[in-house]
Amino acid sequence: MAGHHHDHDDHAGHDHGHRHSHGGHGGGHGGGHGGHSHAPASFGRAFAIGIALNTGFVIVEAAYGFASQSMALVADAGHNLSDVLGLLVAWIASALVKRAPSARFTYGLRGSSILAALFNAVFLLVATGAIAWEAVLRLMSPEPVAGVTVMVVAGIGILINGITAWLFASGKGSDINIRGAYLHMVADAAVSLGVVLAGLAIVLTGALWIDPVVSLAIAGLIVWMTWGLLRDSVVMALSAVPPGIDPEAVRRFLEARPGVATLHDLHIWPMSTTEIALTAHLVMPGGHPGNAFLLHLAEDLRKTFGIGHATVQIEGADGPACNLVPEDVV
Repeated sequence: MAGHHHDHDDHAGHDHGHRHSHGGHGGGHGGGHGGHSHAPASFGRAFAIGIALNTGFVIVEAAYGFASQSMALVADAGHNLSDVLGLLVAWIASALVKRAPSARFTYGLRGSSILAALFNAVFLLVATGAIAWEAVLRLMSPEPVAGVTVMVVAGIGILINGITAWLFASGKGSDINIRGAYLHMVADAAVSLGVVLAGLAIVLTGALWIDPVVSLAIAGLIVWMTWGLLRDSVVMALSAVPPGIDPEAVRRFLEARPGVATLHDLHIWPMSTTEIALTAHLVMPGGHPGNAFLLHLAEDLRKTFGIGHATVQIEGADGPACNLVPEDVV
């Protein structure tokens, strides 16, 4: 393992030299690298305005929902709360990826974006369960609903979501966090339109079952949207290979490098919701290939797979075998 310390020295130099270049590289794997490269500073204000508008509306909508006996409004408030949490997660992620590493947190606070996404998903599922339970109770014992109030408040929701989507419209093509915020707001404007139509149906028909049924439909939509977030954040927290990367393709890529005989102890995992790391041991009978080999390897991994933080250990063919060679050893 004589080449190991050279690689780390080189990797440190590579990391400093390419910290800015790999940050915004989507590589087709994961779609982008946070809000720290492409997004202009003005999106900090967009996040702040979006969060303030939606938080205020969630409070108003929930209050009117309870006052007008409308579970559809309460459910829509829960749905809009998902906007607030989603915006917070995207904002936190775009801010924390800039935090410098410390002696204790050697990756900085990049992993907090994964924890934030996990919290977001769990919180929303619990809140949605409470809304769905109340809607089922309301189906069994219907109560009169103020349909006009429902229409007016949900109509304001269309406006709020439309304004917030417009704030992020200019950045939706360049950054995955911004695009996610934009699409979420557009979808929620459509949900609010559905609540307006439900209020109209209640006014025209007087049917009390419409409100809890619409509430259950919105709850189902939240669960459907949140389940993927929960699955992805749990998988990330367990350091699984990100879904956009084929580990066998990475293995073949590394084994095909000149001078590489075999490869073992390959690990690929998410450092954050937007950045990917890799470690591997390359057996090279010809000896250490030099720093240029390692620099080009790291750059090619970044360009080909979107892996921006690669650490490679070089081993010769002579001497005792590495104790991490077996596939079942981590």
